[in-house]
Amino acid sequence: MIRARRIGVTAVAALAALAGTPGLAQAQQPSGTRPLAAATDSALPPGWQVAGAGDARELVWRSPKPVPVGDARVEFHAGDRLLGVPRAGKDGRTFRLSLDQVGDTPLTDLQVQASGRRLDAPADNSATGKRRSLAPGRPPAAAPANSVDPGKPGAYRTVSGEYALAPVKLPGLPEPVEMQAVVVAPKGVTGKRPLALFLHGRHTTCYTPGSDEPDISWPCPAGMKSIPSYKGYLKDQQLLASQGYVTVSISANGVNGQDGTLDDAGAQARSSLVRQHLAKWADWAAHPAAAPATVPDAAKADLSRVLLIGHSRGGEGVNRAALDSLYPAPAAQDGYHGPVRWKIRGTVLIGPTIFGQNPVADVPSTTILPGCDGDVSDLEGETYLDGTRGISNGSALHSAVYVVGANHNFFNTEWTPGKSVAPSFDDFFEDPEQPDPVCSTGAATRLTADQQHQAGATYIAAAAQLFVGGDDRVRPLLDGTGLRAPSADPARVLTHAVGARRTGGFVPDGGVEVTGGRVCWADSDLARSCLDNDAEGRSPHFQYWDLENDSGKSAVALKWSTPGTPAKITSTAPVSLAGAKSLALRVFVPPNTTGTTLDVSVTDTAGRRAGLGQVTVDGLPGSSRTASYWARELRVPLTAAGRARLDLRHVKSLELTPRSGSGQAWLMDAWGWAPGTPAVRAAALPRVDIGRITVKEGDSGTRTYHVPVQVSGHGKGTARFYVIDQATGEATEKVVPVRPGGTPIDVAMDVKGDTRFGYDEEQNLLVKAVRGAVVGSYKGGVTAQNDDPAPKVTLTPVTDRVTEGGALSWQISLSEAADVDLWQPVLVLPVTDGAELSTKDVDPQWLLDYAGELPDPERPLSKTSLWVWMTVPAGTDGTDFTVRTVPDEVAEPTESMRLTLTDDNADPLPDQPILTGTVLDAP
Repeated sequence: MIRARRIGVTAVAALAALAGTPGLAQAQQPSGTRPLAAATDSALPPGWQVAGAGDARELVWRSPKPVPVGDARVEFHAGDRLLGVPRAGKDGRTFRLSLDQVGDTPLTDLQVQASGRRLDAPADNSATGKRRSLAPGRPPAAAPANSVDPGKPGAYRTVSGEYALAPVKLPGLPEPVEMQAVVVAPKGVTGKRPLALFLHGRHTTCYTPGSDEPDISWPCPAGMKSIPSYKGYLKDQQLLASQGYVTVSISANGVNGQDGTLDDAGAQARSSLVRQHLAKWADWAAHPAAAPATVPDAAKADLSRVLLIGHSRGGEGVNRAALDSLYPAPAAQDGYHGPVRWKIRGTVLIGPTIFGQNPVADVPSTTILPGCDGDVSDLEGETYLDGTRGISNGSALHSAVYVVGANHNFFNTEWTPGKSVAPSFDDFFEDPEQPDPVCSTGAATRLTADQQHQAGATYIAAAAQLFVGGDDRVRPLLDGTGLRAPSADPARVLTHAVGARRTGGFVPDGGVEVTGGRVCWADSDLARSCLDNDAEGRSPHFQYWDLENDSGKSAVALKWSTPGTPAKITSTAPVSLAGAKSLALRVFVPPNTTGTTLDVSVTDTAGRRAGLGQVTVDGLPGSSRTASYWARELRVPLTAAGRARLDLRHVKSLELTPRSGSGQAWLMDAWGWAPGTPAVRAAALPRVDIGRITVKEGDSGTRTYHVPVQVSGHGKGTARFYVIDQATGEATEKVVPVRPGGTPIDVAMDVKGDTRFGYDEEQNLLVKAVRGAVVGSYKGGVTAQNDDPAPKVTLTPVTDRVTEGGALSWQISLSEAADVDLWQPVLVLPVTDGAELSTKDVDPQWLLDYAGELPDPERPLSKTSLWVWMTVPAGTDGTDFTVRTVPDEVAEPTESMRLTLTDDNADPLPDQPILTGTVLDAP
């Protein structure tokens, strides 16, 4: 095990401040040899090692093949605990995490994940459920057509051009970022036209023609070309331009190539880049002569009507741009400092990330969730809906558009094989031995690249017509009404929404009591978790954040073995459904199930009860690799409540009674619903940003540091702060009032000084808005830098001459003990004089443990993988490297072995001797 010393204050204490065995070995091989299978409990898994020297020690994982660059963060985990986000090497195979991020965590059950999906283990497509299922991969039935189809081209011809301006310097990025874009605009229009801006996500930045090797450098190395990801939305731009929109798609390779170590994965940098471009368009609108000649009709862009479209990390980037436009970021972390001369009317987020868990409640949004997303595979973009509930006044519509059979990449033609200029790939990777019934190529539910892109363009246009154009006839395509746009056929598109003219609300985390069911959470404890171990697949509603457990994500879980037992959800405060036409419920059931039927009734505070009707819900097509536990929107009219004279201003409880056989269902929420799209006015809200300070640990004593927490803006609200325990990775949380000029948010963290070597350590604080507030920088804390030199290491003989059957031994010694486990590699070298010990001269179990190999065929020890990483445990000054020999009946000459200490590349250390061990033949 590797353990770093603990420093700092406990999580409980920090939140109180808001209120006022030696010699463990692991065999490895020098570079270029095959990966080693771990042979003992103390060994790291195949592909893992600890590398580096001194305070530059790193946990390293090397993939047997390149890991494609994507938008989901690659993360190292030890079981359920997040260790950190590693740096990717240029080879696309090697990932490195500084041991200062590991803390006290034992390096057991190591895993590499991205968006909850294992990268270091094959997917499990086995189906073990005993449920009523659809035929594998059968798509849902087609919905009725809507009266208006936004996927039809408009009346305008289009014209296109490009611009490349001087690059800009953004905080946190060492290299300037390009200001490059492609413009498609309507031709021959009069008057001002709305502006739609596209931002691509994180993809490989550079390529060499004729080569498949990935590169995410910036700037691109000599001989390589920049991948034009920004040109991947031309189809979408042309559709919008034909409908009268000026469109611009901007390049962000400079961010992609430099965001790997940023706490927010580049969200603030992308926001800054978006606003830099918007500022240029505002300049050109005011001063047409200043616009580049290659930009058509720049002067006709109406900056008071802006739609932002972002794909993957670009989705999180445009969300942050909308937030920063309403609630300015602290100047030190922002890359745009000019006035806001635009108004963002809405956002479209395609397979987005949301590392910051900070959706903008008062800007309407449509989030496209690809059912076969192999990159952001947990569909965490659902939080752009779920995370807005209760934050502000709820007038903005937030819609989720689930596209069955769509992957992550094919919404961008430059990420699509056969269409891109650089190498590209299908992010839903095929397993030829276990094809996925929903998402493998050729499955009935899987869309082709053209079908997928057409569906995406159609729903981008739908959001534009509703949010910017104000055409309420398009709303039924987005708000859970259940109508379809024929232009998107044959794609099956499902929607649900929150906000707009929804009133009241039974929300599990908003204060309810439940009988006949239970409130469940995003939690690793099965007694509290919403999904159990039998769940096949995942739910976008409970995706992983930086935290293993999240009390801010909940549902009401129902499970029954016979029909007729109601689940009753009672609100702690009366719910008003006044003015609503229907009760809209968001309910999900297990994938591939059909015909789950529930009776719905409500009761007011006077005890009057009315049965509203019955709803039936089917599960989505799903597999173990999809996030298909996703809620469907179900509506029942409130007319029966009127007839029963219920006081809809004071509704106390909601009952759901199963009428089908045994089953399961989960209620996300229930709202009063009425048609229409109200005007949205952003509320004045306080903004919370957490910073990070870096300090030296010092030689003695304990120093207390205060995490920078800034509250800006206007008004008052509440936010949930989480202090992460360095030893366990668990969070202690507290909901705290936030108000500019109010009581400072004071989180103190202690750093203990010493004179022994250790690794740098991070102590982290997270924040999420609860009500009446927004969050910018969601993560910060204190980083304590080690300021003590690494101890010197030596190798000396203990027993270096034995008779066969004895044990050779050498001691690895440190000049002084360290506060952390230190790993030192020992390499067995070829013998230069005489006979060399062979694989049959040593204990076969020892050979298996240390080299991962068997004795046959017999060969010299130096021809095996005997490059062994020995652990010197924290607080000790050495350990022994022992070689167990075995006696035999064969007369042999004296044999020997040579060994030395090496660096992490298996190169002998220049200041260390090469030692020899000698084995004599038994008499």
